[in-house]
Amino acid sequence: MASEFKLPASEDPMRKFRDEFVIPTFRQMKASAVPAEMADEPCTYLCGNSLGLLAKRSKKLVEEELEVWGTRAVEGHFDHPLGRSWMYIADTVHPYLADLVGAKESEVACMGTLTANLHLMLNAFYKPTHERYKILREAKAFPSDEYAFATQVSARGFDPDDAVIALAPRPGEHTLRTEDILSTIEREGASIALVLFSGVQFYTGQWFAMKEITAAAKAQGCMCGWDLAHAVGNVPLSLHDWGVDFAVWCTYKYLNSGPGGIGGLFLHDRWADLPVPEAGWWGHDPATRFDMPPRFQAIRGAQGFQQSNPSVLATVSLLGALQVLSAAGGIRAVRARSERLTGHLFALLRQSRFYAAPGDAFDADAGRTALGVTVITPEDARERGAQLSLVFLPTGRGVMPRVLQGLEARGVVGDSRKPDVIRLAPVALYNTFEDVERAVRVLEEVLEEVEKEGLPVQA
Repeated sequence: MASEFKLPASEDPMRKFRDEFVIPTFRQMKASAVPAEMADEPCTYLCGNSLGLLAKRSKKLVEEELEVWGTRAVEGHFDHPLGRSWMYIADTVHPYLADLVGAKESEVACMGTLTANLHLMLNAFYKPTHERYKILREAKAFPSDEYAFATQVSARGFDPDDAVIALAPRPGEHTLRTEDILSTIEREGASIALVLFSGVQFYTGQWFAMKEITAAAKAQGCMCGWDLAHAVGNVPLSLHDWGVDFAVWCTYKYLNSGPGGIGGLFLHDRWADLPVPEAGWWGHDPATRFDMPPRFQAIRGAQGFQQSNPSVLATVSLLGALQVLSAAGGIRAVRARSERLTGHLFALLRQSRFYAAPGDAFDADAGRTALGVTVITPEDARERGAQLSLVFLPTGRGVMPRVLQGLEARGVVGDSRKPDVIRLAPVALYNTFEDVERAVRVLEEVLEEVEKEGLPVQA
């Protein structure tokens, strides 16, 4: 299976970093349709957009901290045998996070979880007035963001149906046009308090034009924040230079920190002295933190928003994975290989006899009977990250669950979004071009099986 994107092994130096990760076997993933002689080989894992794989370095660091806990107990906070005192454990990852998001170290904080950090930032930046009170977001944002926006505007006495603008793609299109986002900001700017989109959209995989959207928002006097759950570790970011006010992210997807891993936060340094609405002792000046004074003295910048001491185990799990990413050449090297892997996946899908035009995904009411698959993620690499979102046709006919079951049985691991989408994301740090090729071969096999079995008769 060939495309212009595939690199020969001799020209693919990042390939060696696959050995830095623990890849589940077909047997471990309960791939029942894989031949017995392959059962203990690595599965085809294309689900890093949902949960990244375990870095061996993370496992080692977590085991070390468990040993320190067992042998040094409370003294590990200040007298750590490996030089990672728990008092300053978050500082071990701040340089890596700053590099990943394009920020100063004082502008980032390793803390909390994504939605908790989002609420912290909304309480600091969403200051509605009678005239300027709206939040602009993409339609079909991740539900946790939608819940946060709705509860925040309601708490301030506004109706979410009026105060939250959910911008949808044009009829017959799957993704938002940048021109439509910019024109909405220009047209509605006087009433918009906050513009907050996902850096990379979780459902479609679209990478929004973050620099241009941020500039447009600031030109209209709006605050501008970003949810970077699917962007951090996936695409290059320059939050400081773009003038972003704040951003929040999780770390268990492309940063491979582990399920429920610790979150992250960016606060532009022009807001370094912004009052902290919900203070906690870990945001207090560390020089006097353990003196426990009665009055809060915030650390300048993002780290002043810390509330409780971070989980050491979660933080070092992230640290190990970030060390691997850094050793691989950092985000720009990762992105260069990612473009090739996902480009290869896209090209091979287009070669399938089942491939259909993206517009066919809107033909649910047009009586389509032919089995097919299309991609609703932008084909232009400048408008997407690692993930491709596949829609199975005809929509609304139960094709996707059957395909997902067939993929799982054959050890191809992606994830689904009901009713018709499967997301596949080759990750540059541990996936190979052969993973991509096997996934497409298996998908073709499964679709042939579904075609042979036939679709249920419509009522």
